[in-house]
Amino acid sequence: MIEEITAEALNPEAFIAENVERIRAVVGPDRAINALSGGVDSSVVTMLGHRALGGRLRSVFIENGLMREREGASVVESFRALGVPVEIVDAREEFFAALKGLTDPEEKREAITQTFYRRVFGRIVKESGAKVLLQGTILTDVDETVAGIKRQHNVFAQLGIDPEATFGYRILEPLLPLRKDGVRIVGRALGLPDVLFNRKPFPGPALAALVIGEATPERIAVVRRATTILERRLEAGPAFQYMAVLHADRVPGIREGRRDFGLQIEVRCWDSVDARTASPTRLSWETLEAISGDIIREIPGVVSVTYHIAPKPPSTIEAV
Repeated sequence: MIEEITAEALNPEAFIAENVERIRAVVGPDRAINALSGGVDSSVVTMLGHRALGGRLRSVFIENGLMREREGASVVESFRALGVPVEIVDAREEFFAALKGLTDPEEKREAITQTFYRRVFGRIVKESGAKVLLQGTILTDVDETVAGIKRQHNVFAQLGIDPEATFGYRILEPLLPLRKDGVRIVGRALGLPDVLFNRKPFPGPALAALVIGEATPERIAVVRRATTILERRLEAGPAFQYMAVLHADRVPGIREGRRDFGLQIEVRCWDSVDARTASPTRLSWETLEAISGDIIREIPGVVSVTYHIAPKPPSTIEAV
């Protein structure tokens, strides 16, 4: 049973001090590794690990081919400015090979999990000699996995999986008692710039969670371009999270006066505090028209753009 620390009860300085000491005690004189995606949770755990271990922490960005535009370069630049070196590991071929032919959401999530932890990170950890992986799992990840809402790729112990026996290394999760609002408070206290600790949440399986059906390089490229458009239009707004989802079926449309079958993008934008519940953001009609126009003009083959209006629950924030 994980004892939650709510945002209201959180003392960020005490939380940081306690976890810095815990990380040092677990890692001892050895080295540790952490996977940095550029999201809020992984950024905060990276800074916690860096404060605890300094140069004995190896921070790695896994380029899996499923990330947003320029994500790797942006992460490296941001953390270099904070004095934290980040290494990029190109694993695109391995991830797309694992996803080939898969359409079931849970099978896709499991393929990403196994590729990440067993193959890619298993190899990196073995080469480095590190015994501990620092990871930014939060309480909402565990809740959704245990409840069967969806299998979060970073949850193991609560499912009876021993990472050390399964993958060959221990996983340490300092943020486990927190939800997203608490993680942001800790990020601010650690000195992360607003652009990092206040980023909109992004799915753990990255763009693969936004493709209904098979996540091929071509389909990932479509949803990546749509995501860039949403960032341009919505990043400065107050919404908790937003995303562009590529549907599996081709839908009928009209192009140059003739019937055309093309792609459908579903836009989702949410108001929430901690992702346990959420309601669709009431975007203006002008904003929706602008988003739709950009997507249709800038992404070849798209003939339909829709907006998701069902709350969570019964819907979920991510589509896959």
